[in-house]
Amino acid sequence: MESPAHRRLTAIQCHLLPSSTAKEEGSVIRRYVTSSSSPPFFVDQQYSVVLPEKLQTGKWNVYRSARSPMKLLGRFEDNPEIGTLHENFVHAVETFRDYKYLGSRVRVDGTIGEYKWTTFGEVATAREAIGSGLRHYGIEQGACVGLYFINRPEWLVVDHACAAYSYISIPLYDTLGPDAVKFVVNHSGIKAIFCVPETLNTLLTFISLIPSVQVVVVVGGADEHLPSLPSASGVKFISYLKLLGQGRSNLQPFCPPKPDDVATICYTSGTTGTPKGVVLSHGNLIANASSFCRKVKFYSSDIYISYLPLAHIYERSNQVICAHNGVGVGFYQGDNLKLMDDLAVLRPTIFCSVPRLYNRIYAGITNAVSTSGSLKERLFRAAYNSKRQAILNGRNPSPIWDKLVFNKIKEKLGGRVRIMGSGASPLSPDVADFLRVCFGCLILEGYGMTETSCIITLMDVGDVSIGHVGSPCTGCEVKLVDVPEMNYTSEDDPYPRGEICVRGPIVFQGYYKDEVQTREVFDDDGWFHTGDIGLWLPGGRLKIIDRKKNIFKLAQGEYIAPEKIENVYAKCKFVAQCFVYGDSFNSSLVAIVAVEPDVLRDWAASQGIQHEDLGRLCDDPRARNAVLAEMDNVGREAQLRGFEFAKAVTLVPEPFTLENGLLTPTFKIKRPQAKEYFAKAISSMYAELSISEATPSKI
Repeated sequence: MESPAHRRLTAIQCHLLPSSTAKEEGSVIRRYVTSSSSPPFFVDQQYSVVLPEKLQTGKWNVYRSARSPMKLLGRFEDNPEIGTLHENFVHAVETFRDYKYLGSRVRVDGTIGEYKWTTFGEVATAREAIGSGLRHYGIEQGACVGLYFINRPEWLVVDHACAAYSYISIPLYDTLGPDAVKFVVNHSGIKAIFCVPETLNTLLTFISLIPSVQVVVVVGGADEHLPSLPSASGVKFISYLKLLGQGRSNLQPFCPPKPDDVATICYTSGTTGTPKGVVLSHGNLIANASSFCRKVKFYSSDIYISYLPLAHIYERSNQVICAHNGVGVGFYQGDNLKLMDDLAVLRPTIFCSVPRLYNRIYAGITNAVSTSGSLKERLFRAAYNSKRQAILNGRNPSPIWDKLVFNKIKEKLGGRVRIMGSGASPLSPDVADFLRVCFGCLILEGYGMTETSCIITLMDVGDVSIGHVGSPCTGCEVKLVDVPEMNYTSEDDPYPRGEICVRGPIVFQGYYKDEVQTREVFDDDGWFHTGDIGLWLPGGRLKIIDRKKNIFKLAQGEYIAPEKIENVYAKCKFVAQCFVYGDSFNSSLVAIVAVEPDVLRDWAASQGIQHEDLGRLCDDPRARNAVLAEMDNVGREAQLRGFEFAKAVTLVPEPFTLENGLLTPTFKIKRPQAKEYFAKAISSMYAELSISEATPSKI
């Protein structure tokens, strides 16, 4: 008897006819007209195929990549035998053994020099020694191993060791407070922790409260300086170098994992509540990396700079891709303020970041142009408009503009960047356009989550349109589910809208030891509900328009998506960060702005305004009015609706940071905490607005 899956496949095949060129990655599926009622789901120049979710309903609402409409893919195209992170790295070592892999500027004595590199073969030897050393100390296969330090070569060596010996790696954010680290260690039952001297000091403050830990390995620490606890505590402290030596003297055979085995538990630090442990298998992470590699071509000559936190899935997934393709990974020296210097020395070809940094690059360049004098500004505008038009028309821009204008800008990132990746939050179309013109490289914006092993959708190479996050990757299928309370439905005209739901081999196993929250995000058909609101643009490309959880109503009933408005205001030259607030008791929005200090000081100087310090300047009503006026200009350019404009602003000199509790480790604003932190300022702004609204205007 024919199975339901086979019947569905047969029905779908009746509607599909591969074109004669459906072999390369640019292939398309053409509509095969079987009857006048067949849904027109695909034409040339589109990136997704629309399929029926269930044969019985007949509703065509599931989108898949046009590269593989008939099957969700979980393996690399050229290496389908790779099913785990261990097999992925073995492939890398066999293919790129003597190629440079991990590079660092930080010397053993802590000084900074040129980049020094270790090869894939040397890293393979080190990972075998580290894994053997853990076995020597009685850490059994399947145990959880914590990584409690920022990006450096040893992080990846330990991660590769975990994969080879079937340990579960658990990143511990170095920026998390002691309570959150203690929670994660106890919740997951971590047996061994790798740290650095700085994070060791934090660990020692609650070492007696994490009884599962048996071994603490200190990276960059000397054995004679390590603490010694009474043997009754059961915790051994050793240096990384000592563990490496002990492992080399007593090498143990690998304990290779299976694709369904857990590779990592990533604890997501949300805006509220305790961290949730996202359980990801080896198969999940391989499916994600292989999906990415079907869209973008990487080379062993590429160089990637690693500075995004390795504790987050964005950077973790990038590392799986780099290893598979033999890409060299250079690490920053650990200080974001010195990142530009690291870029100049490393000269990477691949640069991944988040909109927050791209917004700063955009603001820095535009500010420099506007203050460079009318002649240079006119030259920049002419170069920008000419190059932009050529890109949009599919032509090669004149090289003269790069020589005259843009090469100097390119040098800011080392001069060789060919791919810029963006994720974590929406990138403004204006900023994306600007980066593409100024840096002359491929701009790839993606959308994903920790729960989906990273990317769900990614912009397609060759697609010059912006303002979206691309089409589904081959490792998942996507549908939009109606959210009637927010007036989003799949029947919306001209574009279907709704909550983004995902299914496929990239989707996580569940939240660790938390069946309740796992059930909340999965429905009966296995769809993972992301909580994000999207719409389908022509061509089957997804646009993120809202967030289900962060929506609030104003007093007059208008729904507000604050993150969208904050992304608009981020382009204002005065604004380093912005928190937009409103509630159902008030009819307008207010904003807290962490200012760009130099821009505000320069403005004050141009106005002849004296000030004792930045804090006093932020309190000056003239400064507030100037910033609000500029925000209004930016809002009008972005075509914000009237009720989406902030009607009052408070300026603060201090940025929102992880340390003051206003940001998550992925640099998203903790909205409940920000509301409480700025409660007095918010109350004052609404009080002022109520007075001004009550005062009759003069005729």
